[in-house]
Amino acid sequence: MPPTILDPQTALIVVDLQKGLRDIPSLHPIAGVIDHSCQLIEAFRRQKLPVVLVNVTGAAPGRTEEPRRHRELPADFDGLMPELHQQAGDILIRKRTWGAFANTDLEAQLKTKGGTQVVLAGVATGTGVEATARQAYDAGFNVTLAIDAMTDTRAEAHAYSLSHVFPRLGETGTTQEIIDLLGKRSSNQ
Repeated sequence: MPPTILDPQTALIVVDLQKGLRDIPSLHPIAGVIDHSCQLIEAFRRQKLPVVLVNVTGAAPGRTEEPRRHRELPADFDGLMPELHQQAGDILIRKRTWGAFANTDLEAQLKTKGGTQVVLAGVATGTGVEATARQAYDAGFNVTLAIDAMTDTRAEAHAYSLSHVFPRLGETGTTQEIIDLLGKRSSNQ
């Protein structure tokens, strides 16, 4: 079911499209995710709406059952993919957790701008994107998820998020459906 509305102050959040994750083995080719994300970025910038670029710079502390990979990361691992064409007015969030709201000032920055809704894209569907969507929902934002602008390394995690989690957090739609809503929004102002 396509998304129905975008609030006047909707922000785009692009999660973890960074150099170090470009070559991850993913369900959907990362090139398509980058392309769709860039289409959304351009559309939001044209509407002068906030664009949030998120990158992960490490991991949260704490024990896990799954062993952590202790390897040296390349110096530019957390650098944003150049295709995103970061602009001076973009909000850059550096995180060490799965979600972009935990232990950052993202919520405060968006609410200072009068933000009431977020659109999400990026990687990985079942971790970074889902955690950010959950945190946005918990913070009171309306949530829309661009399902063709995300992917995961695990098919089952991607499918579960799309089928069972995202419909409970907000609305889902394609990049084009979201861009069409942006156009309707601007023609109604």
